[in-house]
Amino acid sequence: MPTQLNVEYFFRLVYDCLTGTCSTTPGGASFSALLAQVWLWIVAVGYLASAVALFIIIYALVRLFDIRKREGDYYGTLLLADEKEAVNPRWTHIESLSGSVNPSDWRTAILEADIMLDEMLTKQGYRGATVAEKLQEVERADFATLGDAWEAHKVRNQIAHQGSSFDLSQTLARRTLAHYEAVFREFEAI
Repeated sequence: MPTQLNVEYFFRLVYDCLTGTCSTTPGGASFSALLAQVWLWIVAVGYLASAVALFIIIYALVRLFDIRKREGDYYGTLLLADEKEAVNPRWTHIESLSGSVNPSDWRTAILEADIMLDEMLTKQGYRGATVAEKLQEVERADFATLGDAWEAHKVRNQIAHQGSSFDLSQTLARRTLAHYEAVFREFEAI
């Protein structure tokens, strides 16, 4: 029984086999021939695995593009709706009236804006015969621009009750319409 392990001998055997000069294996074939045969199998299995992986990748890409196309068809209309900003034609008309130099156009713009406010409050579910009654129903927590609505409606009332005798300046008309605009923007009416 040997008491000592000769590591150098094993390294020399590995070196000889790698350089092709090793001795034959117990079955009669040389180790380098056996190594070549194993390497041939490794290469064949590698090519086969690569072909299967390439097929899986191509299949996954085809399915991915199919899914993206179906998502585009399904969600495409929603994206188009978000990209396009809806313009309220009534508000556009009111803005054109407010840009006029004629005070009667400013009065008409304010009256039209108050009609829009009345319709918006009705759609929100507030009840009342007049805009003032509907505004009194509103909770301040639900309506951030409630003060703007009241200020604008007060000017509208002065125009409605005093008519042409109410001295409406362009500055007051623009400020009043800005109050209406703030309310309409809060509730996305424009």
